Amino acid sequence: MDAMHKRVFQVGIAIVLSISIALNGWVSEAAALTNEQKLVAEAWRVVNRTYLDDTFNHQNWAAVRQKVIKQPLKDKESTYTAIQQMVASLGDPFTRFLRPEQYRSLQVNTSGELTGVGLQIALDAQTGALEVVAPIAGSPADKAGIRPRDRITQINDTPTAEITLDEAAAKMRGTIGSHVALTIEREGESKQIDLVRDRIELNPVVAELRTSPNGVPIGYIRLTQFNANATAEVAHAIANLEKQGADAYILDLRNNPGGLLQAGVEIARLWLDEGTIVYTVNRQGIQGSFAAYGSPLTRDPLVVLVNQGSASASEILAGALQDNGRATLVGETTFGKGLIQSLFDFSDGSGLAVTVAKYETPSHRDINKLGISPDLTVKLEPITRDELATPTDKQYQAAVEFLNTKSVVAKAA
Repeated sequence: MDAMHKRVFQVGIAIVLSISIALNGWVSEAAALTNEQKLVAEAWRVVNRTYLDDTFNHQNWAAVRQKVIKQPLKDKESTYTAIQQMVASLGDPFTRFLRPEQYRSLQVNTSGELTGVGLQIALDAQTGALEVVAPIAGSPADKAGIRPRDRITQINDTPTAEITLDEAAAKMRGTIGSHVALTIEREGESKQIDLVRDRIELNPVVAELRTSPNGVPIGYIRLTQFNANATAEVAHAIANLEKQGADAYILDLRNNPGGLLQAGVEIARLWLDEGTIVYTVNRQGIQGSFAAYGSPLTRDPLVVLVNQGSASASEILAGALQDNGRATLVGETTFGKGLIQSLFDFSDGSGLAVTVAKYETPSHRDINKLGISPDLTVKLEPITRDELATPTDKQYQAAVEFLNTKSVVAKAA
C-alpha cells in the first residue's frame, strides 16, 4: 500500500512539474514575442475561443498559429496581411480581420449614418463572389433595378475578387452626389451601372388598409429593414389598421436584408402569444433562445411575403411565424443568412468579426445557406418598386386570394 501511495505521489509530482514547465514555456514565449507576434497571437486566441466551427475548417488551428508566428513580421502591414491569411484559412467570408480604418468604417456604418448606393452585400460562402443580398427601398441601387443575388464583379476599375467585403462596402460609400460605377453580372450577362450616391432614407414601415375583391379588409404592412425604430412602427401600424377594421394582414418582408436581431424578436412577439421565436446555437450546442409571451396585437389571419432578398432577421421572423403556425409564407425561398457575428477590437484599433453562433427556427431548422421555404411558392418576374402590392405583383395577389378564401371559410364556419 505504501509503495502504491509513493507511486501515486511521484506521478502527481510529475504532472505538476509538467504543468509548471508548460506554463513557464508559455510565459517565456509570451515574453519573447514581438508586438507584431503578440497581435497575431491575440487574434488567434479570439478565434480559438469563440469560433462556431470547432474543427476550424478541418485543420490544426494550433499549427496554423505556429506557422504564422514564425513568419518575418517586420511591420504592421505585414502583420495585418498575415492575420488576414490566417483567418481566411477558416473558409468563412463572415469571419474576417479588419484593419483600423475598416473597423472605424464598420462602426460608422452600423451607427445609421448612411450615404452611398443603398446595397446590402455579402460574399457567397461557396464561390467567394460578391453578391447583392437586397437593395434598400428607394435607394439609388433600388431605382437602378439592381436585384437580390446579382453579382458585383467590379467597382469602378477595381475587380471585386481582389478586395475584401469591407473594402467593397467602403468603395461604394461616399459623398452625396458623387458617382460610382458597378459592373453587375446576372444570369451570365454583364453590364455596367452608373450610380449617384445619396443619403439613404431608412423609413422601415409602409402600411395601408386594402380591400380584397370579395370585400375583406386587409392590413398591408411592408417592412424594409429591422432598425431601432422598426418594432414601434410596426406596432403603431397594426394598432391603426385594427382601428380601421382590418380582418386579415399581409406582412411584406421581400428584399428586407435584416438588421437588428432584437427587432426581429420583438416584432414576432407582436403577432404571437406564446412559443419559441428562435434558438441561437454555438459550438457547444444551444446557447439560448427567445420566446413570445403576453397578448399579440392581433390574432387575425396573416400571410408573410418573402423572396431571395429576405435575409437574416427577416428569416428569423418568417421562420418563427411559420413554425408556430401563426402565418402562411408566400413567395420564394429566402436568402439563407443564419450566422451570428461578434466584433472584437484590439489595442491598435484593428479588430475581428467572428462567426460565434448560428440561428435555428423553433423546429430546429438551420437557416444558413438553406433559407426558409414558403408554404406557397410563387415566382415573380421583375417589377418596379411602384408595382409592389399592385395587380401586377403576382405574389401579393396570391396572398390576397389566400386570405380572401380563408376569411370566407372562417365566416362560413
